[in-house]
Amino acid sequence: MRKRGHGEGSVFQRSDGRWVASLQVAGKRRTVYGATRLEALQKLKELQEWAERQGELPDSKRTVADLIRAWLETCEPTLKPRTLDDYRQTCERHVLPALGKVPLCKLTPSHVQRLINTLHRASKARTSQKAYVCLHRACRLGVMWGWLMDNPCDRVVRPRYAPARKELWTHDQLRTFLEGTRDHWLYPLFVLAVATGARLGELLALSWDEVDLEAGTVTIRRSLHRIAGRWVVSEPKTRAGVRTIALPQEAQQALRRQKRMQAQLRLKAGPAWEGTGLVFTGERGQPLCQSTVQHALRRECERLNLPPMTPHGLRHLHASLLLEAGLPVPQVAQRLGHATPQVTMSVYAHALNRSDREAAEVLQRAMGSHPIPFIRRERP
Repeated sequence: MRKRGHGEGSVFQRSDGRWVASLQVAGKRRTVYGATRLEALQKLKELQEWAERQGELPDSKRTVADLIRAWLETCEPTLKPRTLDDYRQTCERHVLPALGKVPLCKLTPSHVQRLINTLHRASKARTSQKAYVCLHRACRLGVMWGWLMDNPCDRVVRPRYAPARKELWTHDQLRTFLEGTRDHWLYPLFVLAVATGARLGELLALSWDEVDLEAGTVTIRRSLHRIAGRWVVSEPKTRAGVRTIALPQEAQQALRRQKRMQAQLRLKAGPAWEGTGLVFTGERGQPLCQSTVQHALRRECERLNLPPMTPHGLRHLHASLLLEAGLPVPQVAQRLGHATPQVTMSVYAHALNRSDREAAEVLQRAMGSHPIPFIRRERP
């Protein structure tokens, strides 16, 4: 029998039926297992290719927790603060408790599959998708750095998540809301959300320097969020996020009312006024938490017996109203701050389909109310 050369490895079958492949490089040995000899040989080949590229075997001491921490630290400069915080919370609450102690050299697709399946069965479809995204991106970095031979997330059934389309208010329901909340202290913010389609974080970051009441416009430049107990201001993801939006008369009047109300609050607060320069603030001029607005909106919907609505739902309502009225998609995309009109078309396909049905009705009226008869022509 020929003696094995250095780095060739060995393959044999155990008494329990499993096949074992072993490779030693630079004094370190790694063992992999397979249900068949072919599977064990394939894993051995991957180990050999890895050793040739890296000059050593994968480190058996690094864990998934080590990789997740390194990934979060690496991607921090490239992510918006809110996105980074969302990733970190997903990892801390779901990924690390389940897989944090697993050595990277032993991380398999089945580990990942069990995690996302468990989350999905717990009615956490969106969470399972987030956990998959975090693990996939972290493992991709691990492959780049030589911590992993391959990305185990590439060999799992990716979780699917399709958010349920929320029903938007009718014109009558919108008027009921605006009339019913006219005396609410957040009424100007509600009006501006409907009138601009801006995200809640963008409205809370709006300063008076960015409001031109004479021209009837507001300029969106940034977003404000409360993350880990501190206020964080972030820039838009794309250039399209910085935009100037024309306001209807109702929104202009609401802003003038907000300015008068804020002046009264400033006098009342005296030296305690924080002077942030923001349009929408608390009683002492402090920034508003998104949860404050969300809870107030939910309570007003309940009081007025209206279907539940979120601040982001008001953004969807704004876009749907414009599209259903026939406003061109590029113009709506510009108001929303979408990078391209294609984004708008994908998000608001339901409104576009409705407009298309109306177009068919216009054509039907133009062509006559009766269908064109089908004329059978006899073959000569």
